Amino acid sequence: MFGLLFLGTVLFIGIHIGRQRQAEKKYEAMRTTVVQSVEEITEQQNIGTEETVENTEMKSDAPHLSNTVDFDKLHQENEDIYAWIQIPGTLVDYPVLQHPTDDSYYLDHTVERVSGLPGSIYTESIHPKDFSSPMTVMYGHNMRNDTMFGSLHDYETPGKLEESPYIYIYLPDRTLVYQIFAAVRFSDAYLPQYCNYEEEAEFQAFTEALRASDGNVNDEVETPYGSRLLILSTCIGNAPSNRYLVAAVQIDEYE
Repeated sequence: MFGLLFLGTVLFIGIHIGRQRQAEKKYEAMRTTVVQSVEEITEQQNIGTEETVENTEMKSDAPHLSNTVDFDKLHQENEDIYAWIQIPGTLVDYPVLQHPTDDSYYLDHTVERVSGLPGSIYTESIHPKDFSSPMTVMYGHNMRNDTMFGSLHDYETPGKLEESPYIYIYLPDRTLVYQIFAAVRFSDAYLPQYCNYEEEAEFQAFTEALRASDGNVNDEVETPYGSRLLILSTCIGNAPSNRYLVAAVQIDEYE
């Protein structure tokens, strides 16, 4: 009996690991065919921001990286893909999905709609797909191999905020650039209903709560009322009642 249970456990783990590897191979294939490579990004950064994307107004010091995402091709894979997130200097480089009716669907379904880990990077339908709301929360699993949002925990290291400060959100018609101001341990409160982000006092109280939380903060990055925030949320392995948040503010937008 024990032997059968052991074999069953080994088989389950093998299937589990196999699905994760298959999912990551799929994401790697997507990066290869529809998104510029890390080497191309590095080359653009080395050239200088003024030469990365021509004829665009620079609102910040962040490099303007070319948006090479082929959304038509991505939609052939899954029509729920509506954006792509990329954080140079981390392993975060994935399509972003939003299910039209089931907000928790991509918590445990891959981009190929296969049930199980590693799931997908996703937002809930409460957030507009154009990132126009005062605060957008994006979710991803904290995978042990640092895939999905696992590498967000790199920001626990002092200096990482300065080393990899920018988040790029590629949309079909433009690119949004965010700068990270906090990477902290927070409560597991449901952030879309945490406060009324349209109200100045509550918006400012939320950003102050983030800055006061345990973690790393860049106080030089301002978050005035009226800013648009992007919160990347993942779990903490030994703290199920907390979430690890990487919080950023939009600083640029270009076509």
